[in-house]
Amino acid sequence: MPVENSEMPAALPRAARDNRFRKALRALYRNRMAALGTILLVAWILIALFAPLITPYEPNEQDLYARLKPMFWSEDGKTYILGSDHLGRDILTRLTYGARVSLLVGVSAAIFSGLIGLMLGGLAGYLGGRLDEGIMGLADLQMAFPSILLALVVIAILGQGLRNVIIVFAITGWVQYARTLRAEILSIKEREYITAIKVVGGSGSRTLFRHILPNAIAPLIVIGSFQMASMITAEAALSYLGVGVPTSIPTWGNMLADGREYLYNAWWISTLPGLALMSVVLGINFLGDALRDAIDPLMRN
Repeated sequence: MPVENSEMPAALPRAARDNRFRKALRALYRNRMAALGTILLVAWILIALFAPLITPYEPNEQDLYARLKPMFWSEDGKTYILGSDHLGRDILTRLTYGARVSLLVGVSAAIFSGLIGLMLGGLAGYLGGRLDEGIMGLADLQMAFPSILLALVVIAILGQGLRNVIIVFAITGWVQYARTLRAEILSIKEREYITAIKVVGGSGSRTLFRHILPNAIAPLIVIGSFQMASMITAEAALSYLGVGVPTSIPTWGNMLADGREYLYNAWWISTLPGLALMSVVLGINFLGDALRDAIDPLMRN
């Protein structure tokens, strides 16, 4: 009998998690915005992966004789479907290769900042006390500074580079994960099945990793989707200002900066990367909204 009683608290939350997961999947399947967001995101992922197959040119290949050519321009065996920029570089090529940078920054930074937030938020929520006060104080201090300003300061110290941009966003993006996870853990710790596990002698680490974190992780998935979109936009902003990814690497932010002096006679240089940025961010936000709609009602049950 003691063995059966010790298993009951673990079985109940696992069954509840499975039921919530099935309901969330059904809600996502019926959500049209989720389908649209998935289509947009998958399309850009495929474009980024197969960039060398989409265009025959190199992203930094220059031809000053073909500078500022409009869309669908073709001459002497060269065809620029989306036109060329002020250095004669193919816009389509730079768009496809720029998608690699944007998605890499967004996904990597969201994962790393999520891991930092998961660790700090988990410690703050589960252990509490002075450690909780210290971590939340650090979070409040960081939130007092505008994130873009903090990113500029850190990049000024570390220098430009794709790796440094990811590090900056990981450092500046952990707060929302940590605060949300801490609140979830504090709520779950007071539930009856956690109390029952402690009564039958469940260890603290086992309780945290097997019973508390799996029930608290769902809101972080939603946060991660929105963080990825905001980090893609932030990378474009930093590159536009000239302090993000070096200009030798094609990014949508660099393309926006290149075209700001040619808005009247070569509008496609800035407009097309702007539309690309808008579409991928919209896709991620549509999917994030659908995830929130699917998960939030279940979290209230």
